[in-house]
Amino acid sequence: MSGLKHSLSEAKWRFAVPLLLVLSWEAFSRSGMIPASLLPAPSRVFATWMDWIFGINESAQDSSGKWIYDAMASCLRVTAGYLIAAVSGIALGVAIGWWRWVERAIEPTVQMLRPVPPVSWIPLAIIWFGIANKPAIFLVFLGAFFPILMNTVHGVKTADRNLLRAAAMAGARQGQLLRFVILPAAMPSIFAGLRIGIGSAWMLTVTAEMVAVKSGLGYALWDSYYFLRYDLVIAAMISIGLLGFLADWILKQIMNSMLRWQHVSTVQGKG
Repeated sequence: MSGLKHSLSEAKWRFAVPLLLVLSWEAFSRSGMIPASLLPAPSRVFATWMDWIFGINESAQDSSGKWIYDAMASCLRVTAGYLIAAVSGIALGVAIGWWRWVERAIEPTVQMLRPVPPVSWIPLAIIWFGIANKPAIFLVFLGAFFPILMNTVHGVKTADRNLLRAAAMAGARQGQLLRFVILPAAMPSIFAGLRIGIGSAWMLTVTAEMVAVKSGLGYALWDSYYFLRYDLVIAAMISIGLLGFLADWILKQIMNSMLRWQHVSTVQGKG
């Protein structure tokens, strides 16, 4: 019973600030200080968003009932680019962190490319891949790759060397050291990079859809801006935020499941 009360109390505080912001936004929009067409009230945004999703009354006009198609298009691009970035970023990060010769050969190039904003690749991406899914996936990959790579390198380099020595003395080979010592020790840093990368992935897919693709939430946002439909613009922003939040939540659940040993060892240490 006390646990339920604690959960309700925690939920109350968690939703207090968003509710206060929405109520303040509604009151300000209805005050007339700014034209309703420029700053639509949350109630209008919600009504338009529901029509965008369910096709209720065509208040979203041509977008009525098409939200699921836009959301799926964006999710597919994020998933494709993010998975490529995760696999390549973790693999290369482990190699750079573990083998000095790989670090010497690759890190200068990585550090030179890392500060280049992914959006600056848009012209080349369009030239290379055309107007379709490929440039968007490429930009998502760029946005997610470097956070995952750098956090993986950090995790490998900061692994407890005493554990390595102990495993080596027990006869573990290099492959076994990587699999059973380095990777588990680096997992917290790797997941930190994965969570940063998923946020960057969503930002980049929206940017790509604005200029290089003709579908998705980013395209719907940009198209609505041209037609002065700011209620749809805000609905698209909320949709992107919620999908990004959901993606991060899924990653967090996977992280908690895979790093359960860390919580157990922390509790035992306190005990």
